[in-house]
Amino acid sequence: MRTQRPGRHELGQNFLVDRTVLDTFVDLTSRTDGPIIEIGAGDGALTLPLQRLGRPLTGIEIDGRRAARLARRTGPETEVVHADFLDFRLPSTPHVLVGNLPFHQTTVMLRRILRAPGWTDAVLLVQWEVARRRAGVGGATMMTAQWWPWFEFRLVSRVPASAFRPRPGVDGGLMTLTRRPRPLVPYPDQRRYQDFVSRVFTGRGNGLARILATGAPELPRREVQRWLRRHRVTPDTLPRSLGAREWAELFELGEKS
Repeated sequence: MRTQRPGRHELGQNFLVDRTVLDTFVDLTSRTDGPIIEIGAGDGALTLPLQRLGRPLTGIEIDGRRAARLARRTGPETEVVHADFLDFRLPSTPHVLVGNLPFHQTTVMLRRILRAPGWTDAVLLVQWEVARRRAGVGGATMMTAQWWPWFEFRLVSRVPASAFRPRPGVDGGLMTLTRRPRPLVPYPDQRRYQDFVSRVFTGRGNGLARILATGAPELPRREVQRWLRRHRVTPDTLPRSLGAREWAELFELGEKS
C-alpha cells in the first residue's frame, strides 16, 4: 500500500486516510447517477475507490506533482486534471461533485459550487461547524436560506480530526447537497429572492414580525400576520429558525402584493 505523502500547508491539504469514511464517501456517491468530478484528488485515496463505480471520473488536483503521479495510477475511465477548482470550467451537462474541500477555502468553494450549472448531487467533506450551519442544524445561516429553494442540504456525519493527515485543528463534517427537481422559487426570481433573504437576516428588530417590517416593508402587513399565525411563529422567533418552504412562502407574499 502506498504511503500518503504529507500535504502542502500552503494548499490547505489535509488528506483523508480513514477507510470507513472513504467507504461512506463511495457509498453515498454510488446512490447518484452520472459522471463524477472529484475536487482535490490528491494522491487518490478517494479517486481510486471511486473508479470501482465504473463511471466516467475526472479528478481535479491543484498540485501538479500529485496530479502527474495520480494520472499514472488511474484507469482509462479516469482523467486527472492539474487545475485550481475555483478556475475549472464545470460542464453544463448532469454530473456529480465529490470532494474533501480545503478547510480554509470551504466557503468560497461552496459558493462556486452553488452557482455552477449542471451538477445534480454533491458529496462533500467540510469543516464540522460549516457542515452543521449549511444543513441548518441549530438554525440556518443566511447563505443556506439564500440557496434552499434550489438545493437540499443534509448532514451525514461528523469526521474526527484524527481521520486526516496532517491532522487539522478541527473536525470535519460529511454532507450532501442535492439540486431540487422542482425549485421552491423559480430560477428567474433567484436574485430578488436572495436579496429578500439578505434584507430579512439583517433587518432590525427583536422578533420576526418586527424584522419583516423593517427588512421587507413590501410585504403586506395583514398577510404577514396571517402567515405568522398559521405557522405559529412566536414573537421572539428569528430568521434562522425558518425552514426552506417557509422562506419561499414569505417571498411569495411579496410577489403577490
